Amino acid sequence: SLFYLIILFLMKLTLIITTYNWPESLLLVLESIRRQTIAPEEIIIADDGSDSKTKNLITNFNKEFSMKIIHCWQKDNGFRASRSRNNGILKASGDYIILIDGDMILHPNFVNDHINFAESGYFIQGSRVLLSKKESKKALANKKINFSFFSSNLKNRKNAIYSKLLSSLFSSKKKYLHGIKSCNMAFYKKDCLKINGFNNDFEGWGREDTEFVVRLINNGIKRKSVR
Repeated sequence: SLFYLIILFLMKLTLIITTYNWPESLLLVLESIRRQTIAPEEIIIADDGSDSKTKNLITNFNKEFSMKIIHCWQKDNGFRASRSRNNGILKASGDYIILIDGDMILHPNFVNDHINFAESGYFIQGSRVLLSKKESKKALANKKINFSFFSSNLKNRKNAIYSKLLSSLFSSKKKYLHGIKSCNMAFYKKDCLKINGFNNDFEGWGREDTEFVVRLINNGIKRKSVR
């Protein structure tokens, strides 16, 4: 409806990036944000205790970037991604939140597509393309952020196809947990706060993102998988 389109237009969007001691990768992520067709209103780095190299990168980027990057740092006390994300979410002023990891190079229409797919009562689960170890090393060395379906050394290559027609055919609304990944996920902040965010009891690598989604679904928020 026209009313819903107006709401989307007025919606403020926050992009939260999780990171830990990998500034070389974070640099490429930030460069891919710089080339977005529609920029997020706010960028927050949810930092799980990185050293000064990451802080220096953000400081230098802020000097030349058109929008301010908020560095949300917590003490390094092991793998605490849940708490780090929650720190970022609490600082977010946006109505709508996109989560990505600090090694996710974004397609130029990434933010725009998330805005177009946003829908009240739903969270978005996106997909990704994996680079091989060889291609990752090359990307980091050459600061490469441009990839396509024809790029070499890609895994799950089908996800590199960018087509609005195919997306409309293969995207779905379903109530299931397979393939939950917080490296490309979006939701309304109010829905997240209603279930008290991620569970801080999750420490070390684990399925904290799946558990988060279980509580969203149990609270009536459905899943929309976007290809």
